[in-house]
Amino acid sequence: MTVAELGATALAGLLQRYGLAPVPVAAGDEIPGSFWGESEAGLIGNRLYIRSDTPVHSALHEACHYICMDSDRRSGLHTDAGGDYAEEDAVCYLQVLLAVRLPGVGRDRLLADMDAWGYSFRLGSARRWFETDAEDALAWLQRERLVDAHANPTWQLRDAAG
Repeated sequence: MTVAELGATALAGLLQRYGLAPVPVAAGDEIPGSFWGESEAGLIGNRLYIRSDTPVHSALHEACHYICMDSDRRSGLHTDAGGDYAEEDAVCYLQVLLAVRLPGVGRDRLLADMDAWGYSFRLGSARRWFETDAEDALAWLQRERLVDAHANPTWQLRDAAG
């Protein structure tokens, strides 16, 4: 699913809760701050650069990097979100939780799109990882106070959840 299929307004409404501002990029223009290039979302500071052909999973993934990184990295963010394996897993988990809050996306669609793009999980699929092997990612998100005990987003950034 692309940003055009979802509608940029729905994505902006979700991300503004985190102080993250989606910035539209014209069709055919290079996306600033894109780590992967082509149609993949880009991050510079608190701006998420997207085109109409940007996959929703890419926009959510980069947004979740912004949410999950510590404030020091966030303050100098430009293109490469960095982070360790535990944070990367937490990013993947959180993007699934946020997809449920976007009309027409949801968990099933996002997990299928993650597999189609080529996310790799040791169990072979995003769904199997999320449903049977992601307890550590959820625990990380809870420890950092990014989700509550019921796996609901707290709408706070890491280090801001005090």
